[in-house]
Amino acid sequence: MIRPEVRLDIFSDPVCPWCYIGMANLERALATHPDHPFAVRWHPFQLNPDMPAEGVAKRAYLEAKFGGKVRVDAIHDRLREIARGAGLDLDPDTPQRMPNTLDAHRLIHWAGIEGLESPIVGALMRAYWVEGRDIGDLDTLADIAEETGMDRSATLRLLRSDADADDILARDQDARRKGVNAVPTFLVAQQYVVSGAQPVETWDKVIAELAGRSE
Repeated sequence: MIRPEVRLDIFSDPVCPWCYIGMANLERALATHPDHPFAVRWHPFQLNPDMPAEGVAKRAYLEAKFGGKVRVDAIHDRLREIARGAGLDLDPDTPQRMPNTLDAHRLIHWAGIEGLESPIVGALMRAYWVEGRDIGDLDTLADIAEETGMDRSATLRLLRSDADADDILARDQDARRKGVNAVPTFLVAQQYVVSGAQPVETWDKVIAELAGRSE
């Protein structure tokens, strides 16, 4: 019997470490359930919507936001531990810049047109969190696009324009109006909200429940 497709909408931002961890856990769950029903769609949500276009020094930004070095160190230690549990070699101190992610979200949108939405999301997160690349830089984004199978020249031309910027901002605002106020946020079957970087076991249960309903 062919199971009905279930839409899984994911609101995320590549500079959110919990989004990277959440994506890794979801991917591990889906890999163990190759017959899962999900059709994944990614949606833009800027974690720092007021970030200057050129970005800022990441460490100084975080210390100002969270109340100093000791607090940020504690957050980073927790992130490392949880990331290891998700199978990620993530060092929160690797990225040196906190970029504006509007252009990264535009790239995700264009990748979706080519059927490369999930691959480009993963590539952006790895580039930022593992390789420390500046994903606010247009040439870097074009490189990542090419590495993921997109045309570099065409992508760079789009990035150098304002193509789809208003649409991305409108989608971000629409998500906030509908109650998304943190990422990652997962919307299952356009009905059920799953918030945060959930462990693999949570997704195992969700998939099992959906399978039971389709039988």
